[in-house]
Amino acid sequence: MRRKPARPPASVQPAVVPAVPAHAARNVRPPGPVAATGTEDIVVTSAVTPNGVTGLTPGGGLMPAQHEPFSKSGVTRDYIAAQSPTTNALNLVRNTPGVVVASADPTGATDRMSVSIRGMNQNEIGYELEGMNPSDVLYYSPTSAGWADTENVGSITITPGSPDLMAPTYSAVGGMISEKLRDPAHKMGGLVDLTYGGNNLRREFGRFDTGEIGHSGVRSFVSFSDTHASNWRGPGNLHRWHVDFKAAKDWGNGNSVTAFMSYNDVQEDLYTYPTMAQWNASGWDYNYTRNYTGTNSNYYKFHQYEWKHARASVQMKFNLAKDLNLSVTPYVFDVDGTLNGATTLNQNDSYFGSRSASPLQFPAGTAAQSVAQSDDTFTESTFGINSVLDWKRGHNDLKFGYWYSYVNYTENPSYALPTAAGNANRWGDDPVLTASGVPLYQWDAHLIQQTNALSIMDSYSLLHDRLVISAGFKEAMLNRTATNLVPGATYATGFNDAQPLPRVAVSYQITPRDQVYFNGTTAFREAAAITPSIDLFNASTGKMTSQHSSGGIKPEYSIAEELGYRHYGRYFNVALAFFNYNFTNKQISTSSLVNGTTITTSLSAGGQTTRGVSAEFSLPRWHHFAPYLSGQYLHATMDNNLPAGGTYLPTAGKTAVLSPEFSGSIGLSYDDGSIFGNFSFNYIGSEYSTFMNDEKIPSYETANLGLGYRFRDVAFLKRPQIQLNMTNLGNAHYLSGAWGLTTNARNVLGTDGRTVVSGAAPTYITGGNFTGMVTISSGF
Repeated sequence: MRRKPARPPASVQPAVVPAVPAHAARNVRPPGPVAATGTEDIVVTSAVTPNGVTGLTPGGGLMPAQHEPFSKSGVTRDYIAAQSPTTNALNLVRNTPGVVVASADPTGATDRMSVSIRGMNQNEIGYELEGMNPSDVLYYSPTSAGWADTENVGSITITPGSPDLMAPTYSAVGGMISEKLRDPAHKMGGLVDLTYGGNNLRREFGRFDTGEIGHSGVRSFVSFSDTHASNWRGPGNLHRWHVDFKAAKDWGNGNSVTAFMSYNDVQEDLYTYPTMAQWNASGWDYNYTRNYTGTNSNYYKFHQYEWKHARASVQMKFNLAKDLNLSVTPYVFDVDGTLNGATTLNQNDSYFGSRSASPLQFPAGTAAQSVAQSDDTFTESTFGINSVLDWKRGHNDLKFGYWYSYVNYTENPSYALPTAAGNANRWGDDPVLTASGVPLYQWDAHLIQQTNALSIMDSYSLLHDRLVISAGFKEAMLNRTATNLVPGATYATGFNDAQPLPRVAVSYQITPRDQVYFNGTTAFREAAAITPSIDLFNASTGKMTSQHSSGGIKPEYSIAEELGYRHYGRYFNVALAFFNYNFTNKQISTSSLVNGTTITTSLSAGGQTTRGVSAEFSLPRWHHFAPYLSGQYLHATMDNNLPAGGTYLPTAGKTAVLSPEFSGSIGLSYDDGSIFGNFSFNYIGSEYSTFMNDEKIPSYETANLGLGYRFRDVAFLKRPQIQLNMTNLGNAHYLSGAWGLTTNARNVLGTDGRTVVSGAAPTYITGGNFTGMVTISSGF
């Protein structure tokens, strides 16, 4: 039997069928139509467009084949290329099972968003980009909008419950999101695209592939993009400037070196985070003010941020001897950032730590009570190296891993007085001074963190490699020291911690198309943010508002089990996973404004039990159509009553926050080589935003649509195309997630029957409006 290739949109090359695991390669045929008798000759061809579309991945790029003994899903270029070029990694995985993305902007170019997997928020998830940890190591924020431009992303993989034991992370309690860039092309060429859309969006992107440089075997690409957009609600703008670079060289039998670098500078005027009362009263109209009156701290120019990220890694793989391989990946990550807010300073009644700072040195003519911009400036420099020694002998595969990470972090929020026009330096270069002539810092912290992790993993295959049993162990050792120079604060704090992380997994290939697996894993993470390591004070009263945790907060720890089944066949593909998690010292990261500065703290949620089932389903491409379905049922409950206000809140048995009972998506793609399109629909069930379950985010539905047409080659232009992407069809008004969680929104009587715990209103992320974007692109 032979299949005729579809009309090629570009050069034709052999297809890559879904991979078969290495341990089964000798005895298991790749998935394909099965003949009743005899043998068959299958020839599959694929067309590769200048932006990487092949049309091979099931579900239109939403269901690549997986074979590991744990739940895993992802997206490939077939799906990524059909989305808006302005989007980022988190938005690209929103259709996969159990992933909930709370986006604040329809363009996807901002990091003011969050993601959760199986009810675990983004601070509990690990991240990997080209072999490195690209996230904020202290706050665990992914900052994914700065990873890479969408045109350069080859694939994104989501591992909900069992992160790779050898991955350079220790915070992946909720799994891992990994992004891999496309490889540099073997021939010289490139890609250019221009995007224009609603909210004054304009974006330019260009990439140049060198092809093989001489006869060196080295090939590389470099790209640049520039994005501008107006805020979709309220005043303000966004500007993102980004560069990607990747180079690769392969030689011998399994030797390779791949270098990666990216730089990202994003400036943005912030959106407000309303309470439920503010949302119900004003909806999208609850915004910062456009004009400065001289006394209004909610002027939009006081609420901005700018982050400058630089990331680089070098992935080296060496074949040391037969069946003995070594991989080493050194990496660096550097960020300079500022996050601005606003408050009111009293010249004659302000405090520097616990000491009076008055009179503050205000310029002549400034009122004693004056609006001041908060400049929360920080720097973070990270160096890491991750190495794995892999020895395969017979049916056994033994791996040894070592990961080291060094983090140098400083943060010293100050204040700046605005001009009469409302302008103030955002980087803390012109701070308000105390009476003694030093900057009025809210805190002046410096933190050093070192991580050492040793790993061992052994896999043994039996029954002609159909049964694989794996066991592993990781010992993560962490040392954190911090200093705080404000008066009254404990000068130096620190702690050491070591966590054992065993795991086991079993996989059985029932048939060439059917697999079952079971795994048991453990994971942990330390408390997020700088706040557990330092003392904080109120600038108006001098009273301590938050005390450092002596010896460190107990780390969150999880024990998880997972049972799964996969089928990749001629008529349909399905992946099913049942999971169970037991947490101790569960931590929920939340944000609030204190003296105009965003403070991130960890709320203790005690023990928690999370159970559920996730599934995804796709059909083979039929008449150029590729359907996809995914869904999840989640049951997450708190195990303990939580301390609050000198008593305990009756939270045992309550539903865990940010854990929708039901979520799911529908996807449908079409591509005949010229006309292409992609539709997705998402449903997210209601989510509680308080531990007492007395306030919640209503359920919501969103839909996105992409349509496009590829033309034939024109002169030196290869397959130029025009593409329309529309987000939030129907213009749904909805809250997409929580920004600031609280224990209880209403006053609650404690378990002692006498003490009333006062309520505090949670704050929320507002989902973006309907927006259309048109992209014109071409290869060359």
